Amino acid sequence: MIRKNPSGDLPVVAESAFVDPTAILCGKVIVGENVFIGPYAVIRADELNPEGGMEPIIIGDNSNIQDGVVIHSKSGARVEIGCQSSIAHRSIVHGPCQVGNRVFIGFNTVLFNCTVGEGAMIRHNSVVEGCTIPAHFYVPSATHIQSNADLELIDRITPDAANFSEDVAQTNIDLARRYKRIQNEL
Repeated sequence: MIRKNPSGDLPVVAESAFVDPTAILCGKVIVGENVFIGPYAVIRADELNPEGGMEPIIIGDNSNIQDGVVIHSKSGARVEIGCQSSIAHRSIVHGPCQVGNRVFIGFNTVLFNCTVGEGAMIRHNSVVEGCTIPAHFYVPSATHIQSNADLELIDRITPDAANFSEDVAQTNIDLARRYKRIQNEL
């Protein structure tokens, strides 16, 4: 469902993107080319900053927002998901937040007020808030990172993990194309 926010902003969705009919996109949301947005995802840009404005939520080209993901932002802050990134099932991305290109965010992960560098992988059930994950870092499952000091425990991403991220991204690009072909069928 595509709908306006109280400020009158409507989502802008690229023609090649696929948005599942059960997903909700509300307000100042920009969805790039070949994006896949899965069932029951909610992407909502509707809160105002103290000056009465808001930054957009941007989903970069070839990225995927999987089933049940919630993306929102406090007080109109910007949220940006880079290109060819995967936000896995039931994750929460709450802005302000910046996710780089070719990033994998695992199931049930929570991101808040953070930056995730290009090519990083944050595995399942993790929480990242108030810090910057450098490019190509690997955050193991069930890790809670609340400051840059916590990053001393984090390794660089392995080639196997990077290949997994690329495979998930490509699979969802293909899904977007396949669902677009059948979207008007019953």
